[in-house]
Amino acid sequence: MSFQQTSQFPSPSAPPQVSFDRRELAVIMPLYGRMVAAGEWRDYGISCLRETAVFSVFKRTAEHALYRIEKHPKLRQRQGMYSVVSTDGQILKRGHELKTVLRVLERQLIRAVK
Repeated sequence: MSFQQTSQFPSPSAPPQVSFDRRELAVIMPLYGRMVAAGEWRDYGISCLRETAVFSVFKRTAEHALYRIEKHPKLRQRQGMYSVVSTDGQILKRGHELKTVLRVLERQLIRAVK
């Protein structure tokens, strides 16, 4: 009988996880804070996967995400690596600059304040 040893650490050839860096979170978190203050959002979650990073926002914790802010580095040279996706999977905005992409959510804040 032979046992195969498995390493707890990823191999050097395994692709690293995609995540949001501090600069990107510094753009996302102020918007999140304003939406929480307006009563529109209540919770968030961050997922770091092999090919994408996702910042999900929720109205209530037990529900599906209202919006997902996604980062796909492989799309950097094409239509842009940032996108905002609605609950039903519709891409609301996609682009190269995170601030520009998040403007679609800023419009929601303007409606909430009225």
